Amino acid sequence: MKGIILAGGAGTRLYPMTRSVSKQLLPVYDKPMIYYPLSTLMLAKIREVLIISTPEDIGKYELLLGDGSAFGMEFSYCVQERPDGLAKAFVLGADFIGDDSVCLVLGDNIFYGSGFTAMLQRAAHKKRGATIFGHYVNDPWRFGIAEFDSEGKILSLEEKPQNPKSNYAVVGLYFYDNEVVNYAKELKPSKRGEYEITDLNRIYLEKGLLDLEVFGRGFAWLDTGTTESLNAAGEFVKVIEKTIGIKISVPEEIAYNNGWISKEELLKTAALYDKTSYGDHLKRVAMGEYFSKIQEER
Repeated sequence: MKGIILAGGAGTRLYPMTRSVSKQLLPVYDKPMIYYPLSTLMLAKIREVLIISTPEDIGKYELLLGDGSAFGMEFSYCVQERPDGLAKAFVLGADFIGDDSVCLVLGDNIFYGSGFTAMLQRAAHKKRGATIFGHYVNDPWRFGIAEFDSEGKILSLEEKPQNPKSNYAVVGLYFYDNEVVNYAKELKPSKRGEYEITDLNRIYLEKGLLDLEVFGRGFAWLDTGTTESLNAAGEFVKVIEKTIGIKISVPEEIAYNNGWISKEELLKTAALYDKTSYGDHLKRVAMGEYFSKIQEER
């Protein structure tokens, strides 16, 4: 399975902060926002990742992330000229995906909760169909909404409905088999002029091939698209890290626990961040001060 991080968009809801920098490069407490969705893919054991961004920002991601070797991974980069819908990512990334299945994660979505890794790997190992994830929200008219029965079978999908049939939003994390490339190429733009991810998911739903994983109580899904939600996300990460005494969504730590990089490689990165708490954390990980299972719940 391959992964795609969609890190484009103008970020206008965060102006003036994003006038000169991509939203997904902004800090969420102590690390760049893109580290969080990257960590999600890594927990799913995905090692080949395509980062899609704007012509102005793609070089900044290459500077930050490089070729992926620091994480024991392979990174590719692709330019999206204009923000014309999430589903367009599978058209832009068709050559990268090749004959593989794929996971798309939005660059401004952060997930945290017990059992998350098991959910991810269950979806990644599925041979056919697609998996989406639902989270309870109080304002369902702002999101794509999934209606489902008592057994978790999806009944309908609606994009920002005026009269929502449920309070479960479809979050920015999607797993698909290889057919998604062909389906995405056949999509027509919506009234908004975008290639909608909801339309893509409906294709799988109509074929009886769409599964839903519901995040339970105590699970956090953070969409950092506004100033308020960005600040809240930073405060959330700070509280979690201070409370449990370790950092969350640290790609180098996950890579080390996955066996993708060696202790020496981890210490090399730690030396690069020698004057920071991030670097200190990597040193402690290398010295075996944390159990690898702890990170698996991030």
